[in-house]
Amino acid sequence: MGAGHGHRLHFHGHSPVHRAPAHLKVLALLAFVLLVVATPRDWYPVFALHLAVLLGVVALARVPLGYLLPRMVVEVPFLLFAALIPFVAEGPRVGVPMPGGWELSLSEHGLVAAWGLAVKGTLGVLASLTLAATTEPNEVLRGLQRLRFPDLLVQIMSFMVRYLDVVTADLGRMVTAMRSRGVDPRSPRHWPALARTLGALFVRSYERGERVHLAMLSRGYDGKLPETVR
Repeated sequence: MGAGHGHRLHFHGHSPVHRAPAHLKVLALLAFVLLVVATPRDWYPVFALHLAVLLGVVALARVPLGYLLPRMVVEVPFLLFAALIPFVAEGPRVGVPMPGGWELSLSEHGLVAAWGLAVKGTLGVLASLTLAATTEPNEVLRGLQRLRFPDLLVQIMSFMVRYLDVVTADLGRMVTAMRSRGVDPRSPRHWPALARTLGALFVRSYERGERVHLAMLSRGYDGKLPETVR
């Protein structure tokens, strides 16, 4: 199972962004994320500028927003957490008129904190998805090697990408078996069964990792992978 088969985020294209060296794109992503994080939460025009720059890169890469936006659901838990902050934060309160004539009391500091968390997280996720959509996984790994990223971490990431489809296929078969026995993984009543299934998947993945490692050792693995394997 090659790394190219395990990556569903890449959007095939021939734009200048696709052709740019991977290590430069990784550095650009890191610089952009650090700049976004360092921007004070009340510098609203600057966040609009960050978004304009990012959308310009997406347009230059010719990656449809309809391809990226559905994949941003990964940040939904963080947005839900941000939405709770105005309700639990302390400080001056502001009343938000609601239908029916009643007011919703929210913390002013909580609103600002929620805005900062949401906008910075959204920009970071969109920038990361742009990198993933314009760079093959193997190119990202080679870019990290050029940046002198620790070789062991690069190997771990390489195996993670390489076996992503294998683990996902295992999970799909296990969910199918659950449903064939009348268990609905989406139902809270059956979540204990889902938890046991995920635990079994973890054990199977761990055992598979041990078998792969033993097979590598038997073939002379000394801590470094041949370039042809990478």
